[in-house]
Amino acid sequence: MGIKNKNLSIIDKDLKVEGELACDGKIVIKGTVKGSISGESVIIAEEGNVFSDMKVEDITIGGCFEGKITAAGKVIVLSSGKCTGVVTCNDLIVESGGIINAEVMCTKDCAVSSKDGFHREKKASVKKIWGKKNNKTDENLSGSDKEEKFL
Repeated sequence: MGIKNKNLSIIDKDLKVEGELACDGKIVIKGTVKGSISGESVIIAEEGNVFSDMKVEDITIGGCFEGKITAAGKVIVLSSGKCTGVVTCNDLIVESGGIINAEVMCTKDCAVSSKDGFHREKKASVKKIWGKKNNKTDENLSGSDKEEKFL
């Protein structure tokens, strides 16, 4: 059993960054980032704005993202999130209320190489998670039916 990387970096809400970011571990973006991002796990908080070309393992979007994402794992758009641009990933999850106006390709051949030679491939899937908003369709669904899988 390997040791998980516990690095955590935060770009706070009043911080604006332009350029190239490379990180090991998790990065939480509450401010504004313009440029390229590479790393393991990126979280764009609700108040975060990112304009980037990024290559990551996983990304969670709770704020605004505009650009190109290449993710070896999951792209998750939360109910408060907005994603615009081009997305290539293995798994795409969009919560009810989340906005995705992007060219999307989910493929098992998506792989990201990082400075440590990381490479990952797996089966593709797209999921829509139904939220607890006042959707008429939500009221009629049982617990197991609230998740739809599109292949």
